[in-house]
Amino acid sequence: MTSQNQTFERLCRTGTSLSVHSTYEIGGEARHLALPHTIEEVSTMLEGATSKGLDPFLFGMGSNTLFPDRPSDDMLFFSLKEHIEFKLLPGRLFVSAGTPMTLLALFGLYTGIPSFDFMFLLPGTLGAGVYMNAKYFSHQISDVLETAYVIDKEHPERGLISVPLSGCEYGYKKSVFMRKPWIVVGADLKLPVDPQLTPEQTDELFAKIKSKNLSTSVLPNYFRHYTNELNAAARAGYELRQELLDVITDRGGKKHFDYPSCGSVFKNNYTIGEPMGKLVDRIGLRGTVRGGAMISDHHGNIIQNRGGATAEDVTDLVKLVQEKVEAEFGFVPEPELVIV
Repeated sequence: MTSQNQTFERLCRTGTSLSVHSTYEIGGEARHLALPHTIEEVSTMLEGATSKGLDPFLFGMGSNTLFPDRPSDDMLFFSLKEHIEFKLLPGRLFVSAGTPMTLLALFGLYTGIPSFDFMFLLPGTLGAGVYMNAKYFSHQISDVLETAYVIDKEHPERGLISVPLSGCEYGYKKSVFMRKPWIVVGADLKLPVDPQLTPEQTDELFAKIKSKNLSTSVLPNYFRHYTNELNAAARAGYELRQELLDVITDRGGKKHFDYPSCGSVFKNNYTIGEPMGKLVDRIGLRGTVRGGAMISDHHGNIIQNRGGATAEDVTDLVKLVQEKVEAEFGFVPEPELVIV
């Protein structure tokens, strides 16, 4: 057995429930699941998938994904959430794709840089944020991105490909990454100022940030853990900027973290003039239940797992909303949720 095959076999888990890797806490048992820790291991998994005839599906925290109740045996599911890496460079910060975006907000808090405040409590990894140009309030990933680094999953042997911001073709929750067979493995983010740190201080800072990571997809735990970290930072003397506090008020007030969910299910249609949550409210679907899934009674664009929900329960509600919105407003809402 070659060393590459040995690495593939070592990283590939069998018979693992996808529900523990999803903020929906939904998903059946995957025959093949991997959690690579480095870019080299990502390449190895992709090459192994090709040689074994497996279809790779990449995800981070599983926060925007609905896994199937019965996953195909021919799929290789792999998450980058164990690949957390930082490198401080002149004028920029390299961050690996598996790094939770919330950790970037903590980096900004500890260094006095506000550019990443909007990422606080975004339940996803940087790779997913780069993929879809994640947005919160008036800020989005494209505001801070300098270069994305990808691997072509059809030709992983070609190594890293650099994609400058101008090549990302960003629109509203659209990007070149949605059209290309690319896997985002990292990015350079712009820094408005360089933190004045010695190499030793830099190492200590990144070790501190990594120690705050919570490797879970359970939303109530996620919310509690990171709000506690913010409170601890305040007690240690760090200044909590207003945007960080606004995030807690807004997301907590909308009950985003009370039950397993994916956050917003549908993209907004800006030609209509109202967000999807308001449209769902207007047609009286808030609180509608199918099996263990329910359209949130606090926000019409969130479908929650209220206990024992299946992927079929969620997709039934997705289809219901699409049918009712089309009948009332004349368009079929486009899911933001990735249904596998």
